[in-house]
Amino acid sequence: MTIVLAFAAGLVATALLLAMTETVLTQPALARENYRSHVLPTAVGLVLVVAVIAVDGGRTLLGILGLGDAAAAPARVVILAAVMGFGLLGLVDDLLGDAHDRGLRGHVTPLFEGRVTTGFLKLGGGIALALVLAGTINGDRPARVLIDGAVIALAANLGNLLDRAPGRTIKWGLVGYVPIALVAGTGATGVALAVVVGSAASLLRGDLMERFMLGDTGANALGAALGCAAVLVTTAPTRDAVAAALLGLTLLSEVVSFSRIIRVVPPLRLFDELGARPRERGSS
Repeated sequence: MTIVLAFAAGLVATALLLAMTETVLTQPALARENYRSHVLPTAVGLVLVVAVIAVDGGRTLLGILGLGDAAAAPARVVILAAVMGFGLLGLVDDLLGDAHDRGLRGHVTPLFEGRVTTGFLKLGGGIALALVLAGTINGDRPARVLIDGAVIALAANLGNLLDRAPGRTIKWGLVGYVPIALVAGTGATGVALAVVVGSAASLLRGDLMERFMLGDTGANALGAALGCAAVLVTTAPTRDAVAAALLGLTLLSEVVSFSRIIRVVPPLRLFDELGARPRERGSS
């Protein structure tokens, strides 16, 4: 499967699933207020997760029929596991989470009150899953597993941190995809990641038009897939730098919101508003 075909497969599969699950997405359990206080379906990133699974299953079936390789490459399995695992953790938080428990402090502080939030479950589960995925790639190098696990977990978390305005996570995900795609090329990682990004691209317009919200489900899955791909195809020094940058952004988010930074930096604001509906003054 070529990169273009993989991207198109993710895009088309997601568009079809989105059209067929319209009734499911309007269930009251998914209804949430956005920053305008409009009630929209959240966790629509679940469509991304299912689309990626469907495309990968289709690839395997075609391989069995002699129209491709039936054996899944390790990189493909790692990215699929990241999308499924981090998507599930995000879905739990989307359905059961408290919007007031945000950020590292919001997830950790309740522990001292004898309370475990869904955000903490997502945080702890994400760290554990990231270590498993990194261990699958570099299990014989303990220090490398810790750093690469940080890349995956922090990338997933960054997807969540950016998901405070329509289309923001997907747009920045597409930006982050470009350098990874150039390095990955047409190998197994490049093809597997193209399916995920194509799926995300299919959701971009609906997210921008505020027909639905990606939710932690989609933001988690997209960020984790990009993090896994970076671990799979970049050099160790590059991953060290990426881990440091992601950690810096995470810590920065604890003291100032990304939305505030974006509002005061004109190029960032223009990119954030690109394709979106006009926003009220002072909004995200």
